[in-house]
Amino acid sequence: ADLVGKVESGIPEDHPLNPATIADNVGDNVGDVAGMGADLFESYVGAIISAMILGVVWNDGLEALNTGTGMNAVYLPLVIAVIGVIASVIGFFFVRTKEGGNPQTGLNQGTFGAGALMIVGTVAAIFWLIPSGVQVKDLITGQTAEYNTWGVILAVLGGLVAGIAVGIITEFYTATFKSPVQTIVEASRTGPATTVIQGIAVGMNSTTFPVLVIAGAILLAFEMAGLYGIALAGVGMLSTLAIQLATDAYGPIADNAGGVAEMSRLGRDIRARTDKLDAVGNTTAAIGKGFAIGSAALTALALTAAYLTKMQGIVNINAANPY
Repeated sequence: ADLVGKVESGIPEDHPLNPATIADNVGDNVGDVAGMGADLFESYVGAIISAMILGVVWNDGLEALNTGTGMNAVYLPLVIAVIGVIASVIGFFFVRTKEGGNPQTGLNQGTFGAGALMIVGTVAAIFWLIPSGVQVKDLITGQTAEYNTWGVILAVLGGLVAGIAVGIITEFYTATFKSPVQTIVEASRTGPATTVIQGIAVGMNSTTFPVLVIAGAILLAFEMAGLYGIALAGVGMLSTLAIQLATDAYGPIADNAGGVAEMSRLGRDIRARTDKLDAVGNTTAAIGKGFAIGSAALTALALTAAYLTKMQGIVNINAANPY
């Protein structure tokens, strides 16, 4: 409705003459705060639960090495989650920018700071809980494999690095002054048709590297720690979820600030500032969506592996039977 007012009636964006701008601002909150929060929370819980289920398979191998440690693989996803929350809270203090500086740089400092703390905490936790030389029998294939401490560490860190990499790639394809967006700007000079074509092309192209990164994280995790490693990679990717969601929520807040400035007639200089913040906010929202999709891929695979493990690899499903 805000777009229709702007295009068809010549009413400026977020102008008080168009009451539908209120709905536009509310919709941003519903989608990018409530909806994204629910989506990522579901993926996070799914990753943790599937990792705990798959960790049960490690019980005998851990007990054989050290009596009383059989449940450590079950506890590990919860420990990683706790470390992630603490790292995210500390990461918030890294977020700062100078007057007139790039807000995206400040937000990235928080994300990278939390990621670095997460790496240190995760390595310490895995060294404490998971010894090397654990013999694990895969209930699906029946084969026994041996895993070590660094393998588990690499599985978790692979997921964490993949999550940050997806964010960096998304920023490159959506940031205002990067070349992909500038190609759409150039295309818009020759009319709406070329704008749409170039926009779709850039959008499709932007999915290539995130898919490869996530596939790489899955294969690395599987080689390092089996199916349990894939679930841990999902937990690792979502471990700094608190700061990722906070960064994602920045978008609609900045957008709404622009709406309030326009409706309050605060002047063009104020609107220019909020537009700059809003442009960064659109990028952070896209990064949040990349996280949601990437983590869902890992979580779905981990949940499927957990189900097959629970059924010991024997699954007979009749699609016509509701039970």
